[in-house]
Amino acid sequence: MKASRSFDHAKESVGQARSFVSQAIHDAAPQVIETVVLMVSELASNCIRHTDSRFEVAVTRTSGQIRVQATDRGEGHPVIRNPSPSDPTGRGLQIVDMLAEDWGIEFLPGKGKTVWFTVPLPAREPVRADCASNHALGAS
Repeated sequence: MKASRSFDHAKESVGQARSFVSQAIHDAAPQVIETVVLMVSELASNCIRHTDSRFEVAVTRTSGQIRVQATDRGEGHPVIRNPSPSDPTGRGLQIVDMLAEDWGIEFLPGKGKTVWFTVPLPAREPVRADCASNHALGAS
């Protein structure tokens, strides 16, 4: 599954990007959705804060992982910052670095850059017959 969408350079686009990704991966485990949406929020915020262009968010899902990328036309070079506890910003890539299985930056000469991350999808465990029948009966 692959989906992408372009967003305006506007504060409300951060929430729209979160909603778009959440809908694209709606059937993933709740903790995976929560983690991915948090990281999308950080990347979209960076697109708004550090560029003056529209940006695109793309989601690719395979059986084993979710890959999200945010592409903007900004020429800056994203770096992991070390903000002080009182700094209101500067933690976005730290969050991505901590939560993603892998992440990186691809520079597109004359066209901006893409910041991407991957998150593994947990293997679906088969439901045991005794658990399934207990669950159906309302037992725990």
